Amino acid sequence: MTSIHSMLCGKLLGDGSITQQAGRKPRFAFNHAAKDKEWCFYCYHSLNPYIPLSPPAYKRSMDPRIKKGFSESYYVQSKSNPLITTLRSIWYPDNKKSLPHDYISRHLDTLALAWWYQDDGHLKKENEIPRKIILSTESFTHVENKFLINLLYNRFNLHFALDGQNRLLLYDQFQIFYFLHLITPYLIPGMHRKLIRFNTIKPSIAASKRTTIYLPTLLKLKHPTKEINEQLSILTALYDEIKRERFYSNVLLNTVEELSTQEIKPYQVVIKPNNLEICLILKNITGLNTGQLVTLCFLMN
Repeated sequence: MTSIHSMLCGKLLGDGSITQQAGRKPRFAFNHAAKDKEWCFYCYHSLNPYIPLSPPAYKRSMDPRIKKGFSESYYVQSKSNPLITTLRSIWYPDNKKSLPHDYISRHLDTLALAWWYQDDGHLKKENEIPRKIILSTESFTHVENKFLINLLYNRFNLHFALDGQNRLLLYDQFQIFYFLHLITPYLIPGMHRKLIRFNTIKPSIAASKRTTIYLPTLLKLKHPTKEINEQLSILTALYDEIKRERFYSNVLLNTVEELSTQEIKPYQVVIKPNNLEICLILKNITGLNTGQLVTLCFLMN
């Protein structure tokens, strides 16, 4: 039953609801815009073995705010079911939806996170460069969102913050790539707009490049160009870890977090072409800047 509760946890944090009419038992329901028809049908087929659902029904609603004058969506509702009745009492203790801390703490895993993101998540990007991830949590209270922020940090080491619209935001590029790494195994093809498409063409680097690299002051370098290029030679090992999906770990996450608090010092150095190439590749797929990559190399050695 673990997966059903993970899916329902993500759905109820997102677009799912449990309604109850007078004199009737509770019903679970969700609604998705026509552009997300594939996601709606995927949720229906995934949940139907556990709770009885009516097939997705097409809806067309008049809406003068939209240019074409109407909206299109697909709606799914459950039949009565003991699990739904139980969940209604957990999520709607006073006939009003509120976040059940214990239930969410037990069931918010990577599957639940992925379902929540596919329901209510948005990736803002420019030319496939991620700028921020938004989880639409406007309907939750400030206290409830603070609970979610703390849980996401303690469970996944994700550093979400609240914006002025009471939404959960993730800004840091390294954190964004890590978040996408966590949820990608559960994303359906129709939701790939919420991912980053990596450029598989390697950058062409013809010559060495002089650049400024910022490193923690705890690193004492006598010959910066020589020492940094020597360290960058192990970036291929990091790249191998990424390709084998062994890159992210608690040690790495804690190290990157600690590096963000360190006092830094600039170094003017010349990066060799082969090192510059692997740096650009890794920056593109991890969100780490050159200074962070160099520092990781020093720490790995």
